[in-house]
Amino acid sequence: MSERVAVRKTYKLFIGGKFPRSESGRSYLVQSSNVSLASRKDARDAVVAARAAVKGWAGATAYNRGQILYRAAEMLEGRREQFVALGVPGDEVDAAVDRWVWYAGWSDKLPQVYGGANPVAGPYFNLSSPEPTGVVAVVAPERPALLGLVSVIAPAIVTGNTVVVAASPTEPLAAVTLAEVLATSDLPGGVVNILTGRITETAPTLAAHMDVNAIDLTGVTDAELAADLEVRAAENLKRVLRPTPADHDWSADPGLARMTNLLETKTVWHPKGV
Repeated sequence: MSERVAVRKTYKLFIGGKFPRSESGRSYLVQSSNVSLASRKDARDAVVAARAAVKGWAGATAYNRGQILYRAAEMLEGRREQFVALGVPGDEVDAAVDRWVWYAGWSDKLPQVYGGANPVAGPYFNLSSPEPTGVVAVVAPERPALLGLVSVIAPAIVTGNTVVVAASPTEPLAAVTLAEVLATSDLPGGVVNILTGRITETAPTLAAHMDVNAIDLTGVTDAELAADLEVRAAENLKRVLRPTPADHDWSADPGLARMTNLLETKTVWHPKGV
């Protein structure tokens, strides 16, 4: 009997709720597995998918979004050992599960905290309410691979935005495995899209894309690249979240900033009845 040849797993991109290979056909080797190497066209396809999902996701009830994030926490908990086998520490997986739950709890509370009635001079009601920015491009941090990724995705989507994530090129397995979790968490296709490969190839395309409303540069470690991405983002006045310092404590209380930074405030005037 001939010796059996193991089938090497190929980790694909996550675009529009599906797992396509890169249109370029390229891949690279990580921990004895093939990982798709996203192209600029893959980045554009991901933006199209994210834009198509905005209306349905932003229009969903806050309760529904919270339930889906909580479902993601449940599914992640059930696949804990798989992440540990990929090299993610067990306590980091636990922290990532807790982070999903934490953000899920804010889904129907943030409008009450961040919005409200404003005192005005005159016979009017003046009400402010937070609304999602739209499509957000995110450069994920390299480490912690899983907790850092959840910490940039969850605050963006719980507030009604859709995201295109450029995963860390050196730590992509946690990202593509998280995509498998999200695909089974009732999350509508296109709400989260994950690209693996070179940040220097996909991030400039996302920063310059006219249908991207904001870009989160959390995982950018090259100051020159960060400056270039900001310049590209200025073309359509994108909101820019600047890189997070290397010594940032991802296990600390995340606060509300990552959610509120990706919101717009809509204010409505309405005359009071006589």
